[in-house]
Amino acid sequence: MSATVIPVPPTVLLPVEGTDETFPVRRVYCVGRNYADHAIEMGHDPSREPPFFFQKNADNLLPAGRDFPFPSLSSNVHYEVECVVVLKSGGSDISVEDALDHVWGYAVGIDMTRRDMQDALKKMGRSWESAKAFEYSAPVSPLVPAARIGHPASGAIWLDVNGKRKQTGDLDQMIWKTAEIIAELSRLFTLAAGDVIMTGTPAGVGPIVSGDRIDCGVDGVATLSVNIT
Repeated sequence: MSATVIPVPPTVLLPVEGTDETFPVRRVYCVGRNYADHAIEMGHDPSREPPFFFQKNADNLLPAGRDFPFPSLSSNVHYEVECVVVLKSGGSDISVEDALDHVWGYAVGIDMTRRDMQDALKKMGRSWESAKAFEYSAPVSPLVPAARIGHPASGAIWLDVNGKRKQTGDLDQMIWKTAEIIAELSRLFTLAAGDVIMTGTPAGVGPIVSGDRIDCGVDGVATLSVNIT
């Protein structure tokens, strides 16, 4: 094997709850407007606009136990709690019926969003990467294998800021369910082991500031706590 001209970047590894094992990350996909009430609060009509997809980078993931540093160049950063799905295998044009066979496990995560920057980019008709795919923008809990908890189709998803409930919903309110998300993504991209999918957020998104504490969870899956610095 030939030598690399720079050091090989490290693989992003997510911890697995209750073990010393880790999950190597390949890509991170996110689903937009996948809860009707959130689509409405963002000014969209969920009956006419299907969910769409965007990406974060693997190294945007922030493992549990680390603080979230408030990003520069923004004064309005929002939390969005999401159920996270991780894949053990993939492919193209996966059927809905086979989709869950590719899931390794689940977690809870937060899609941190520079809302002021996103709003400005929307007005200019530009892509959202700088508002979504910035450093530490995806805090995520330790992963829990589907072999242990199954494939949750319902269960409360919630987020508190400084002990006050801000977001609450249920996984059964997702417009596109987990299997449908995987099938649709596989029509657009070739999915593979190591892929991470953030499945959308319920209503109640809002701002955080330095000094805040976020506690969130998906009942029956995982919980996550993050300090904002």
